[in-house]
Amino acid sequence: MKSRVVGIFVDGVVVTLGLLSLLAPFIFPWARNSSAQGASFPIMVSLIIILCLLVAFYEAQTSVLESKMIAFLGILIAINAGLRFLENAIPGPAGFSPTFFLIILMGYFFGSRIGFLMGSMTMLVSGLITGGVGPWLPGQMITAGWVGQSAALLIPIIKLIHIKDKPAEIILLAIFGAFWGLLYGAIMNLWFWPFLAASPDLIWTQSAHFSENLQRYTAYYTSTSLVWDVTRAIGNILVISVMAKPVIKIFERFQRRFSFDYTQKTNA
Repeated sequence: MKSRVVGIFVDGVVVTLGLLSLLAPFIFPWARNSSAQGASFPIMVSLIIILCLLVAFYEAQTSVLESKMIAFLGILIAINAGLRFLENAIPGPAGFSPTFFLIILMGYFFGSRIGFLMGSMTMLVSGLITGGVGPWLPGQMITAGWVGQSAALLIPIIKLIHIKDKPAEIILLAIFGAFWGLLYGAIMNLWFWPFLAASPDLIWTQSAHFSENLQRYTAYYTSTSLVWDVTRAIGNILVISVMAKPVIKIFERFQRRFSFDYTQKTNA
């Protein structure tokens, strides 16, 4: 019970901090002026990376068997970071990325905290490999972490409607991937949108009300990012449809090999 409470608290802190950081132009307009830019990003980077490490340490200390889970996670993070390197070296169509399906499947099969680690650490490691370290990195880490973290919500839904090991299970995972294909881009735009120099009806204005800035952002998003994100969503559907079943079977073999049910322990 105590472990569950601590886990929920850690998840809550990560989600709250990330939301406050990325939604600052809407809820804290004064926090996104140009003079605050230099100080806010280094602090945000440090806090998010420390939170990711705290989650990792918390997961690693629970038992000897679960240390094997951490080793397995590390291998998959390396594979996913390698896929992201290939994505940068050989760009695919528009916003397509092969990295999200593993993040989603890890969160779905092993639970929210493992899913969060898979997403956030994939972005950190791949950023170091590709030289993609910059003010956008904390946003990528926290958002990709949310992709894996939220995938755990599918576990009780699929059990409730009795579609485990049925084609509908893969369909639901593919729909979830499409949803995050769009939402990931919409969230990631927020780290630079407040500082954008563009048409007055597309940019953030400090004196504007919440609804006005939301309308401006919606107009900016639909005119600049929507096509890229639709391509990412379609890519997620295709990759998950093809890869989900064999990858889940690999996860099941790993689970049987080490004789423990990690999902039940993390979501009990």
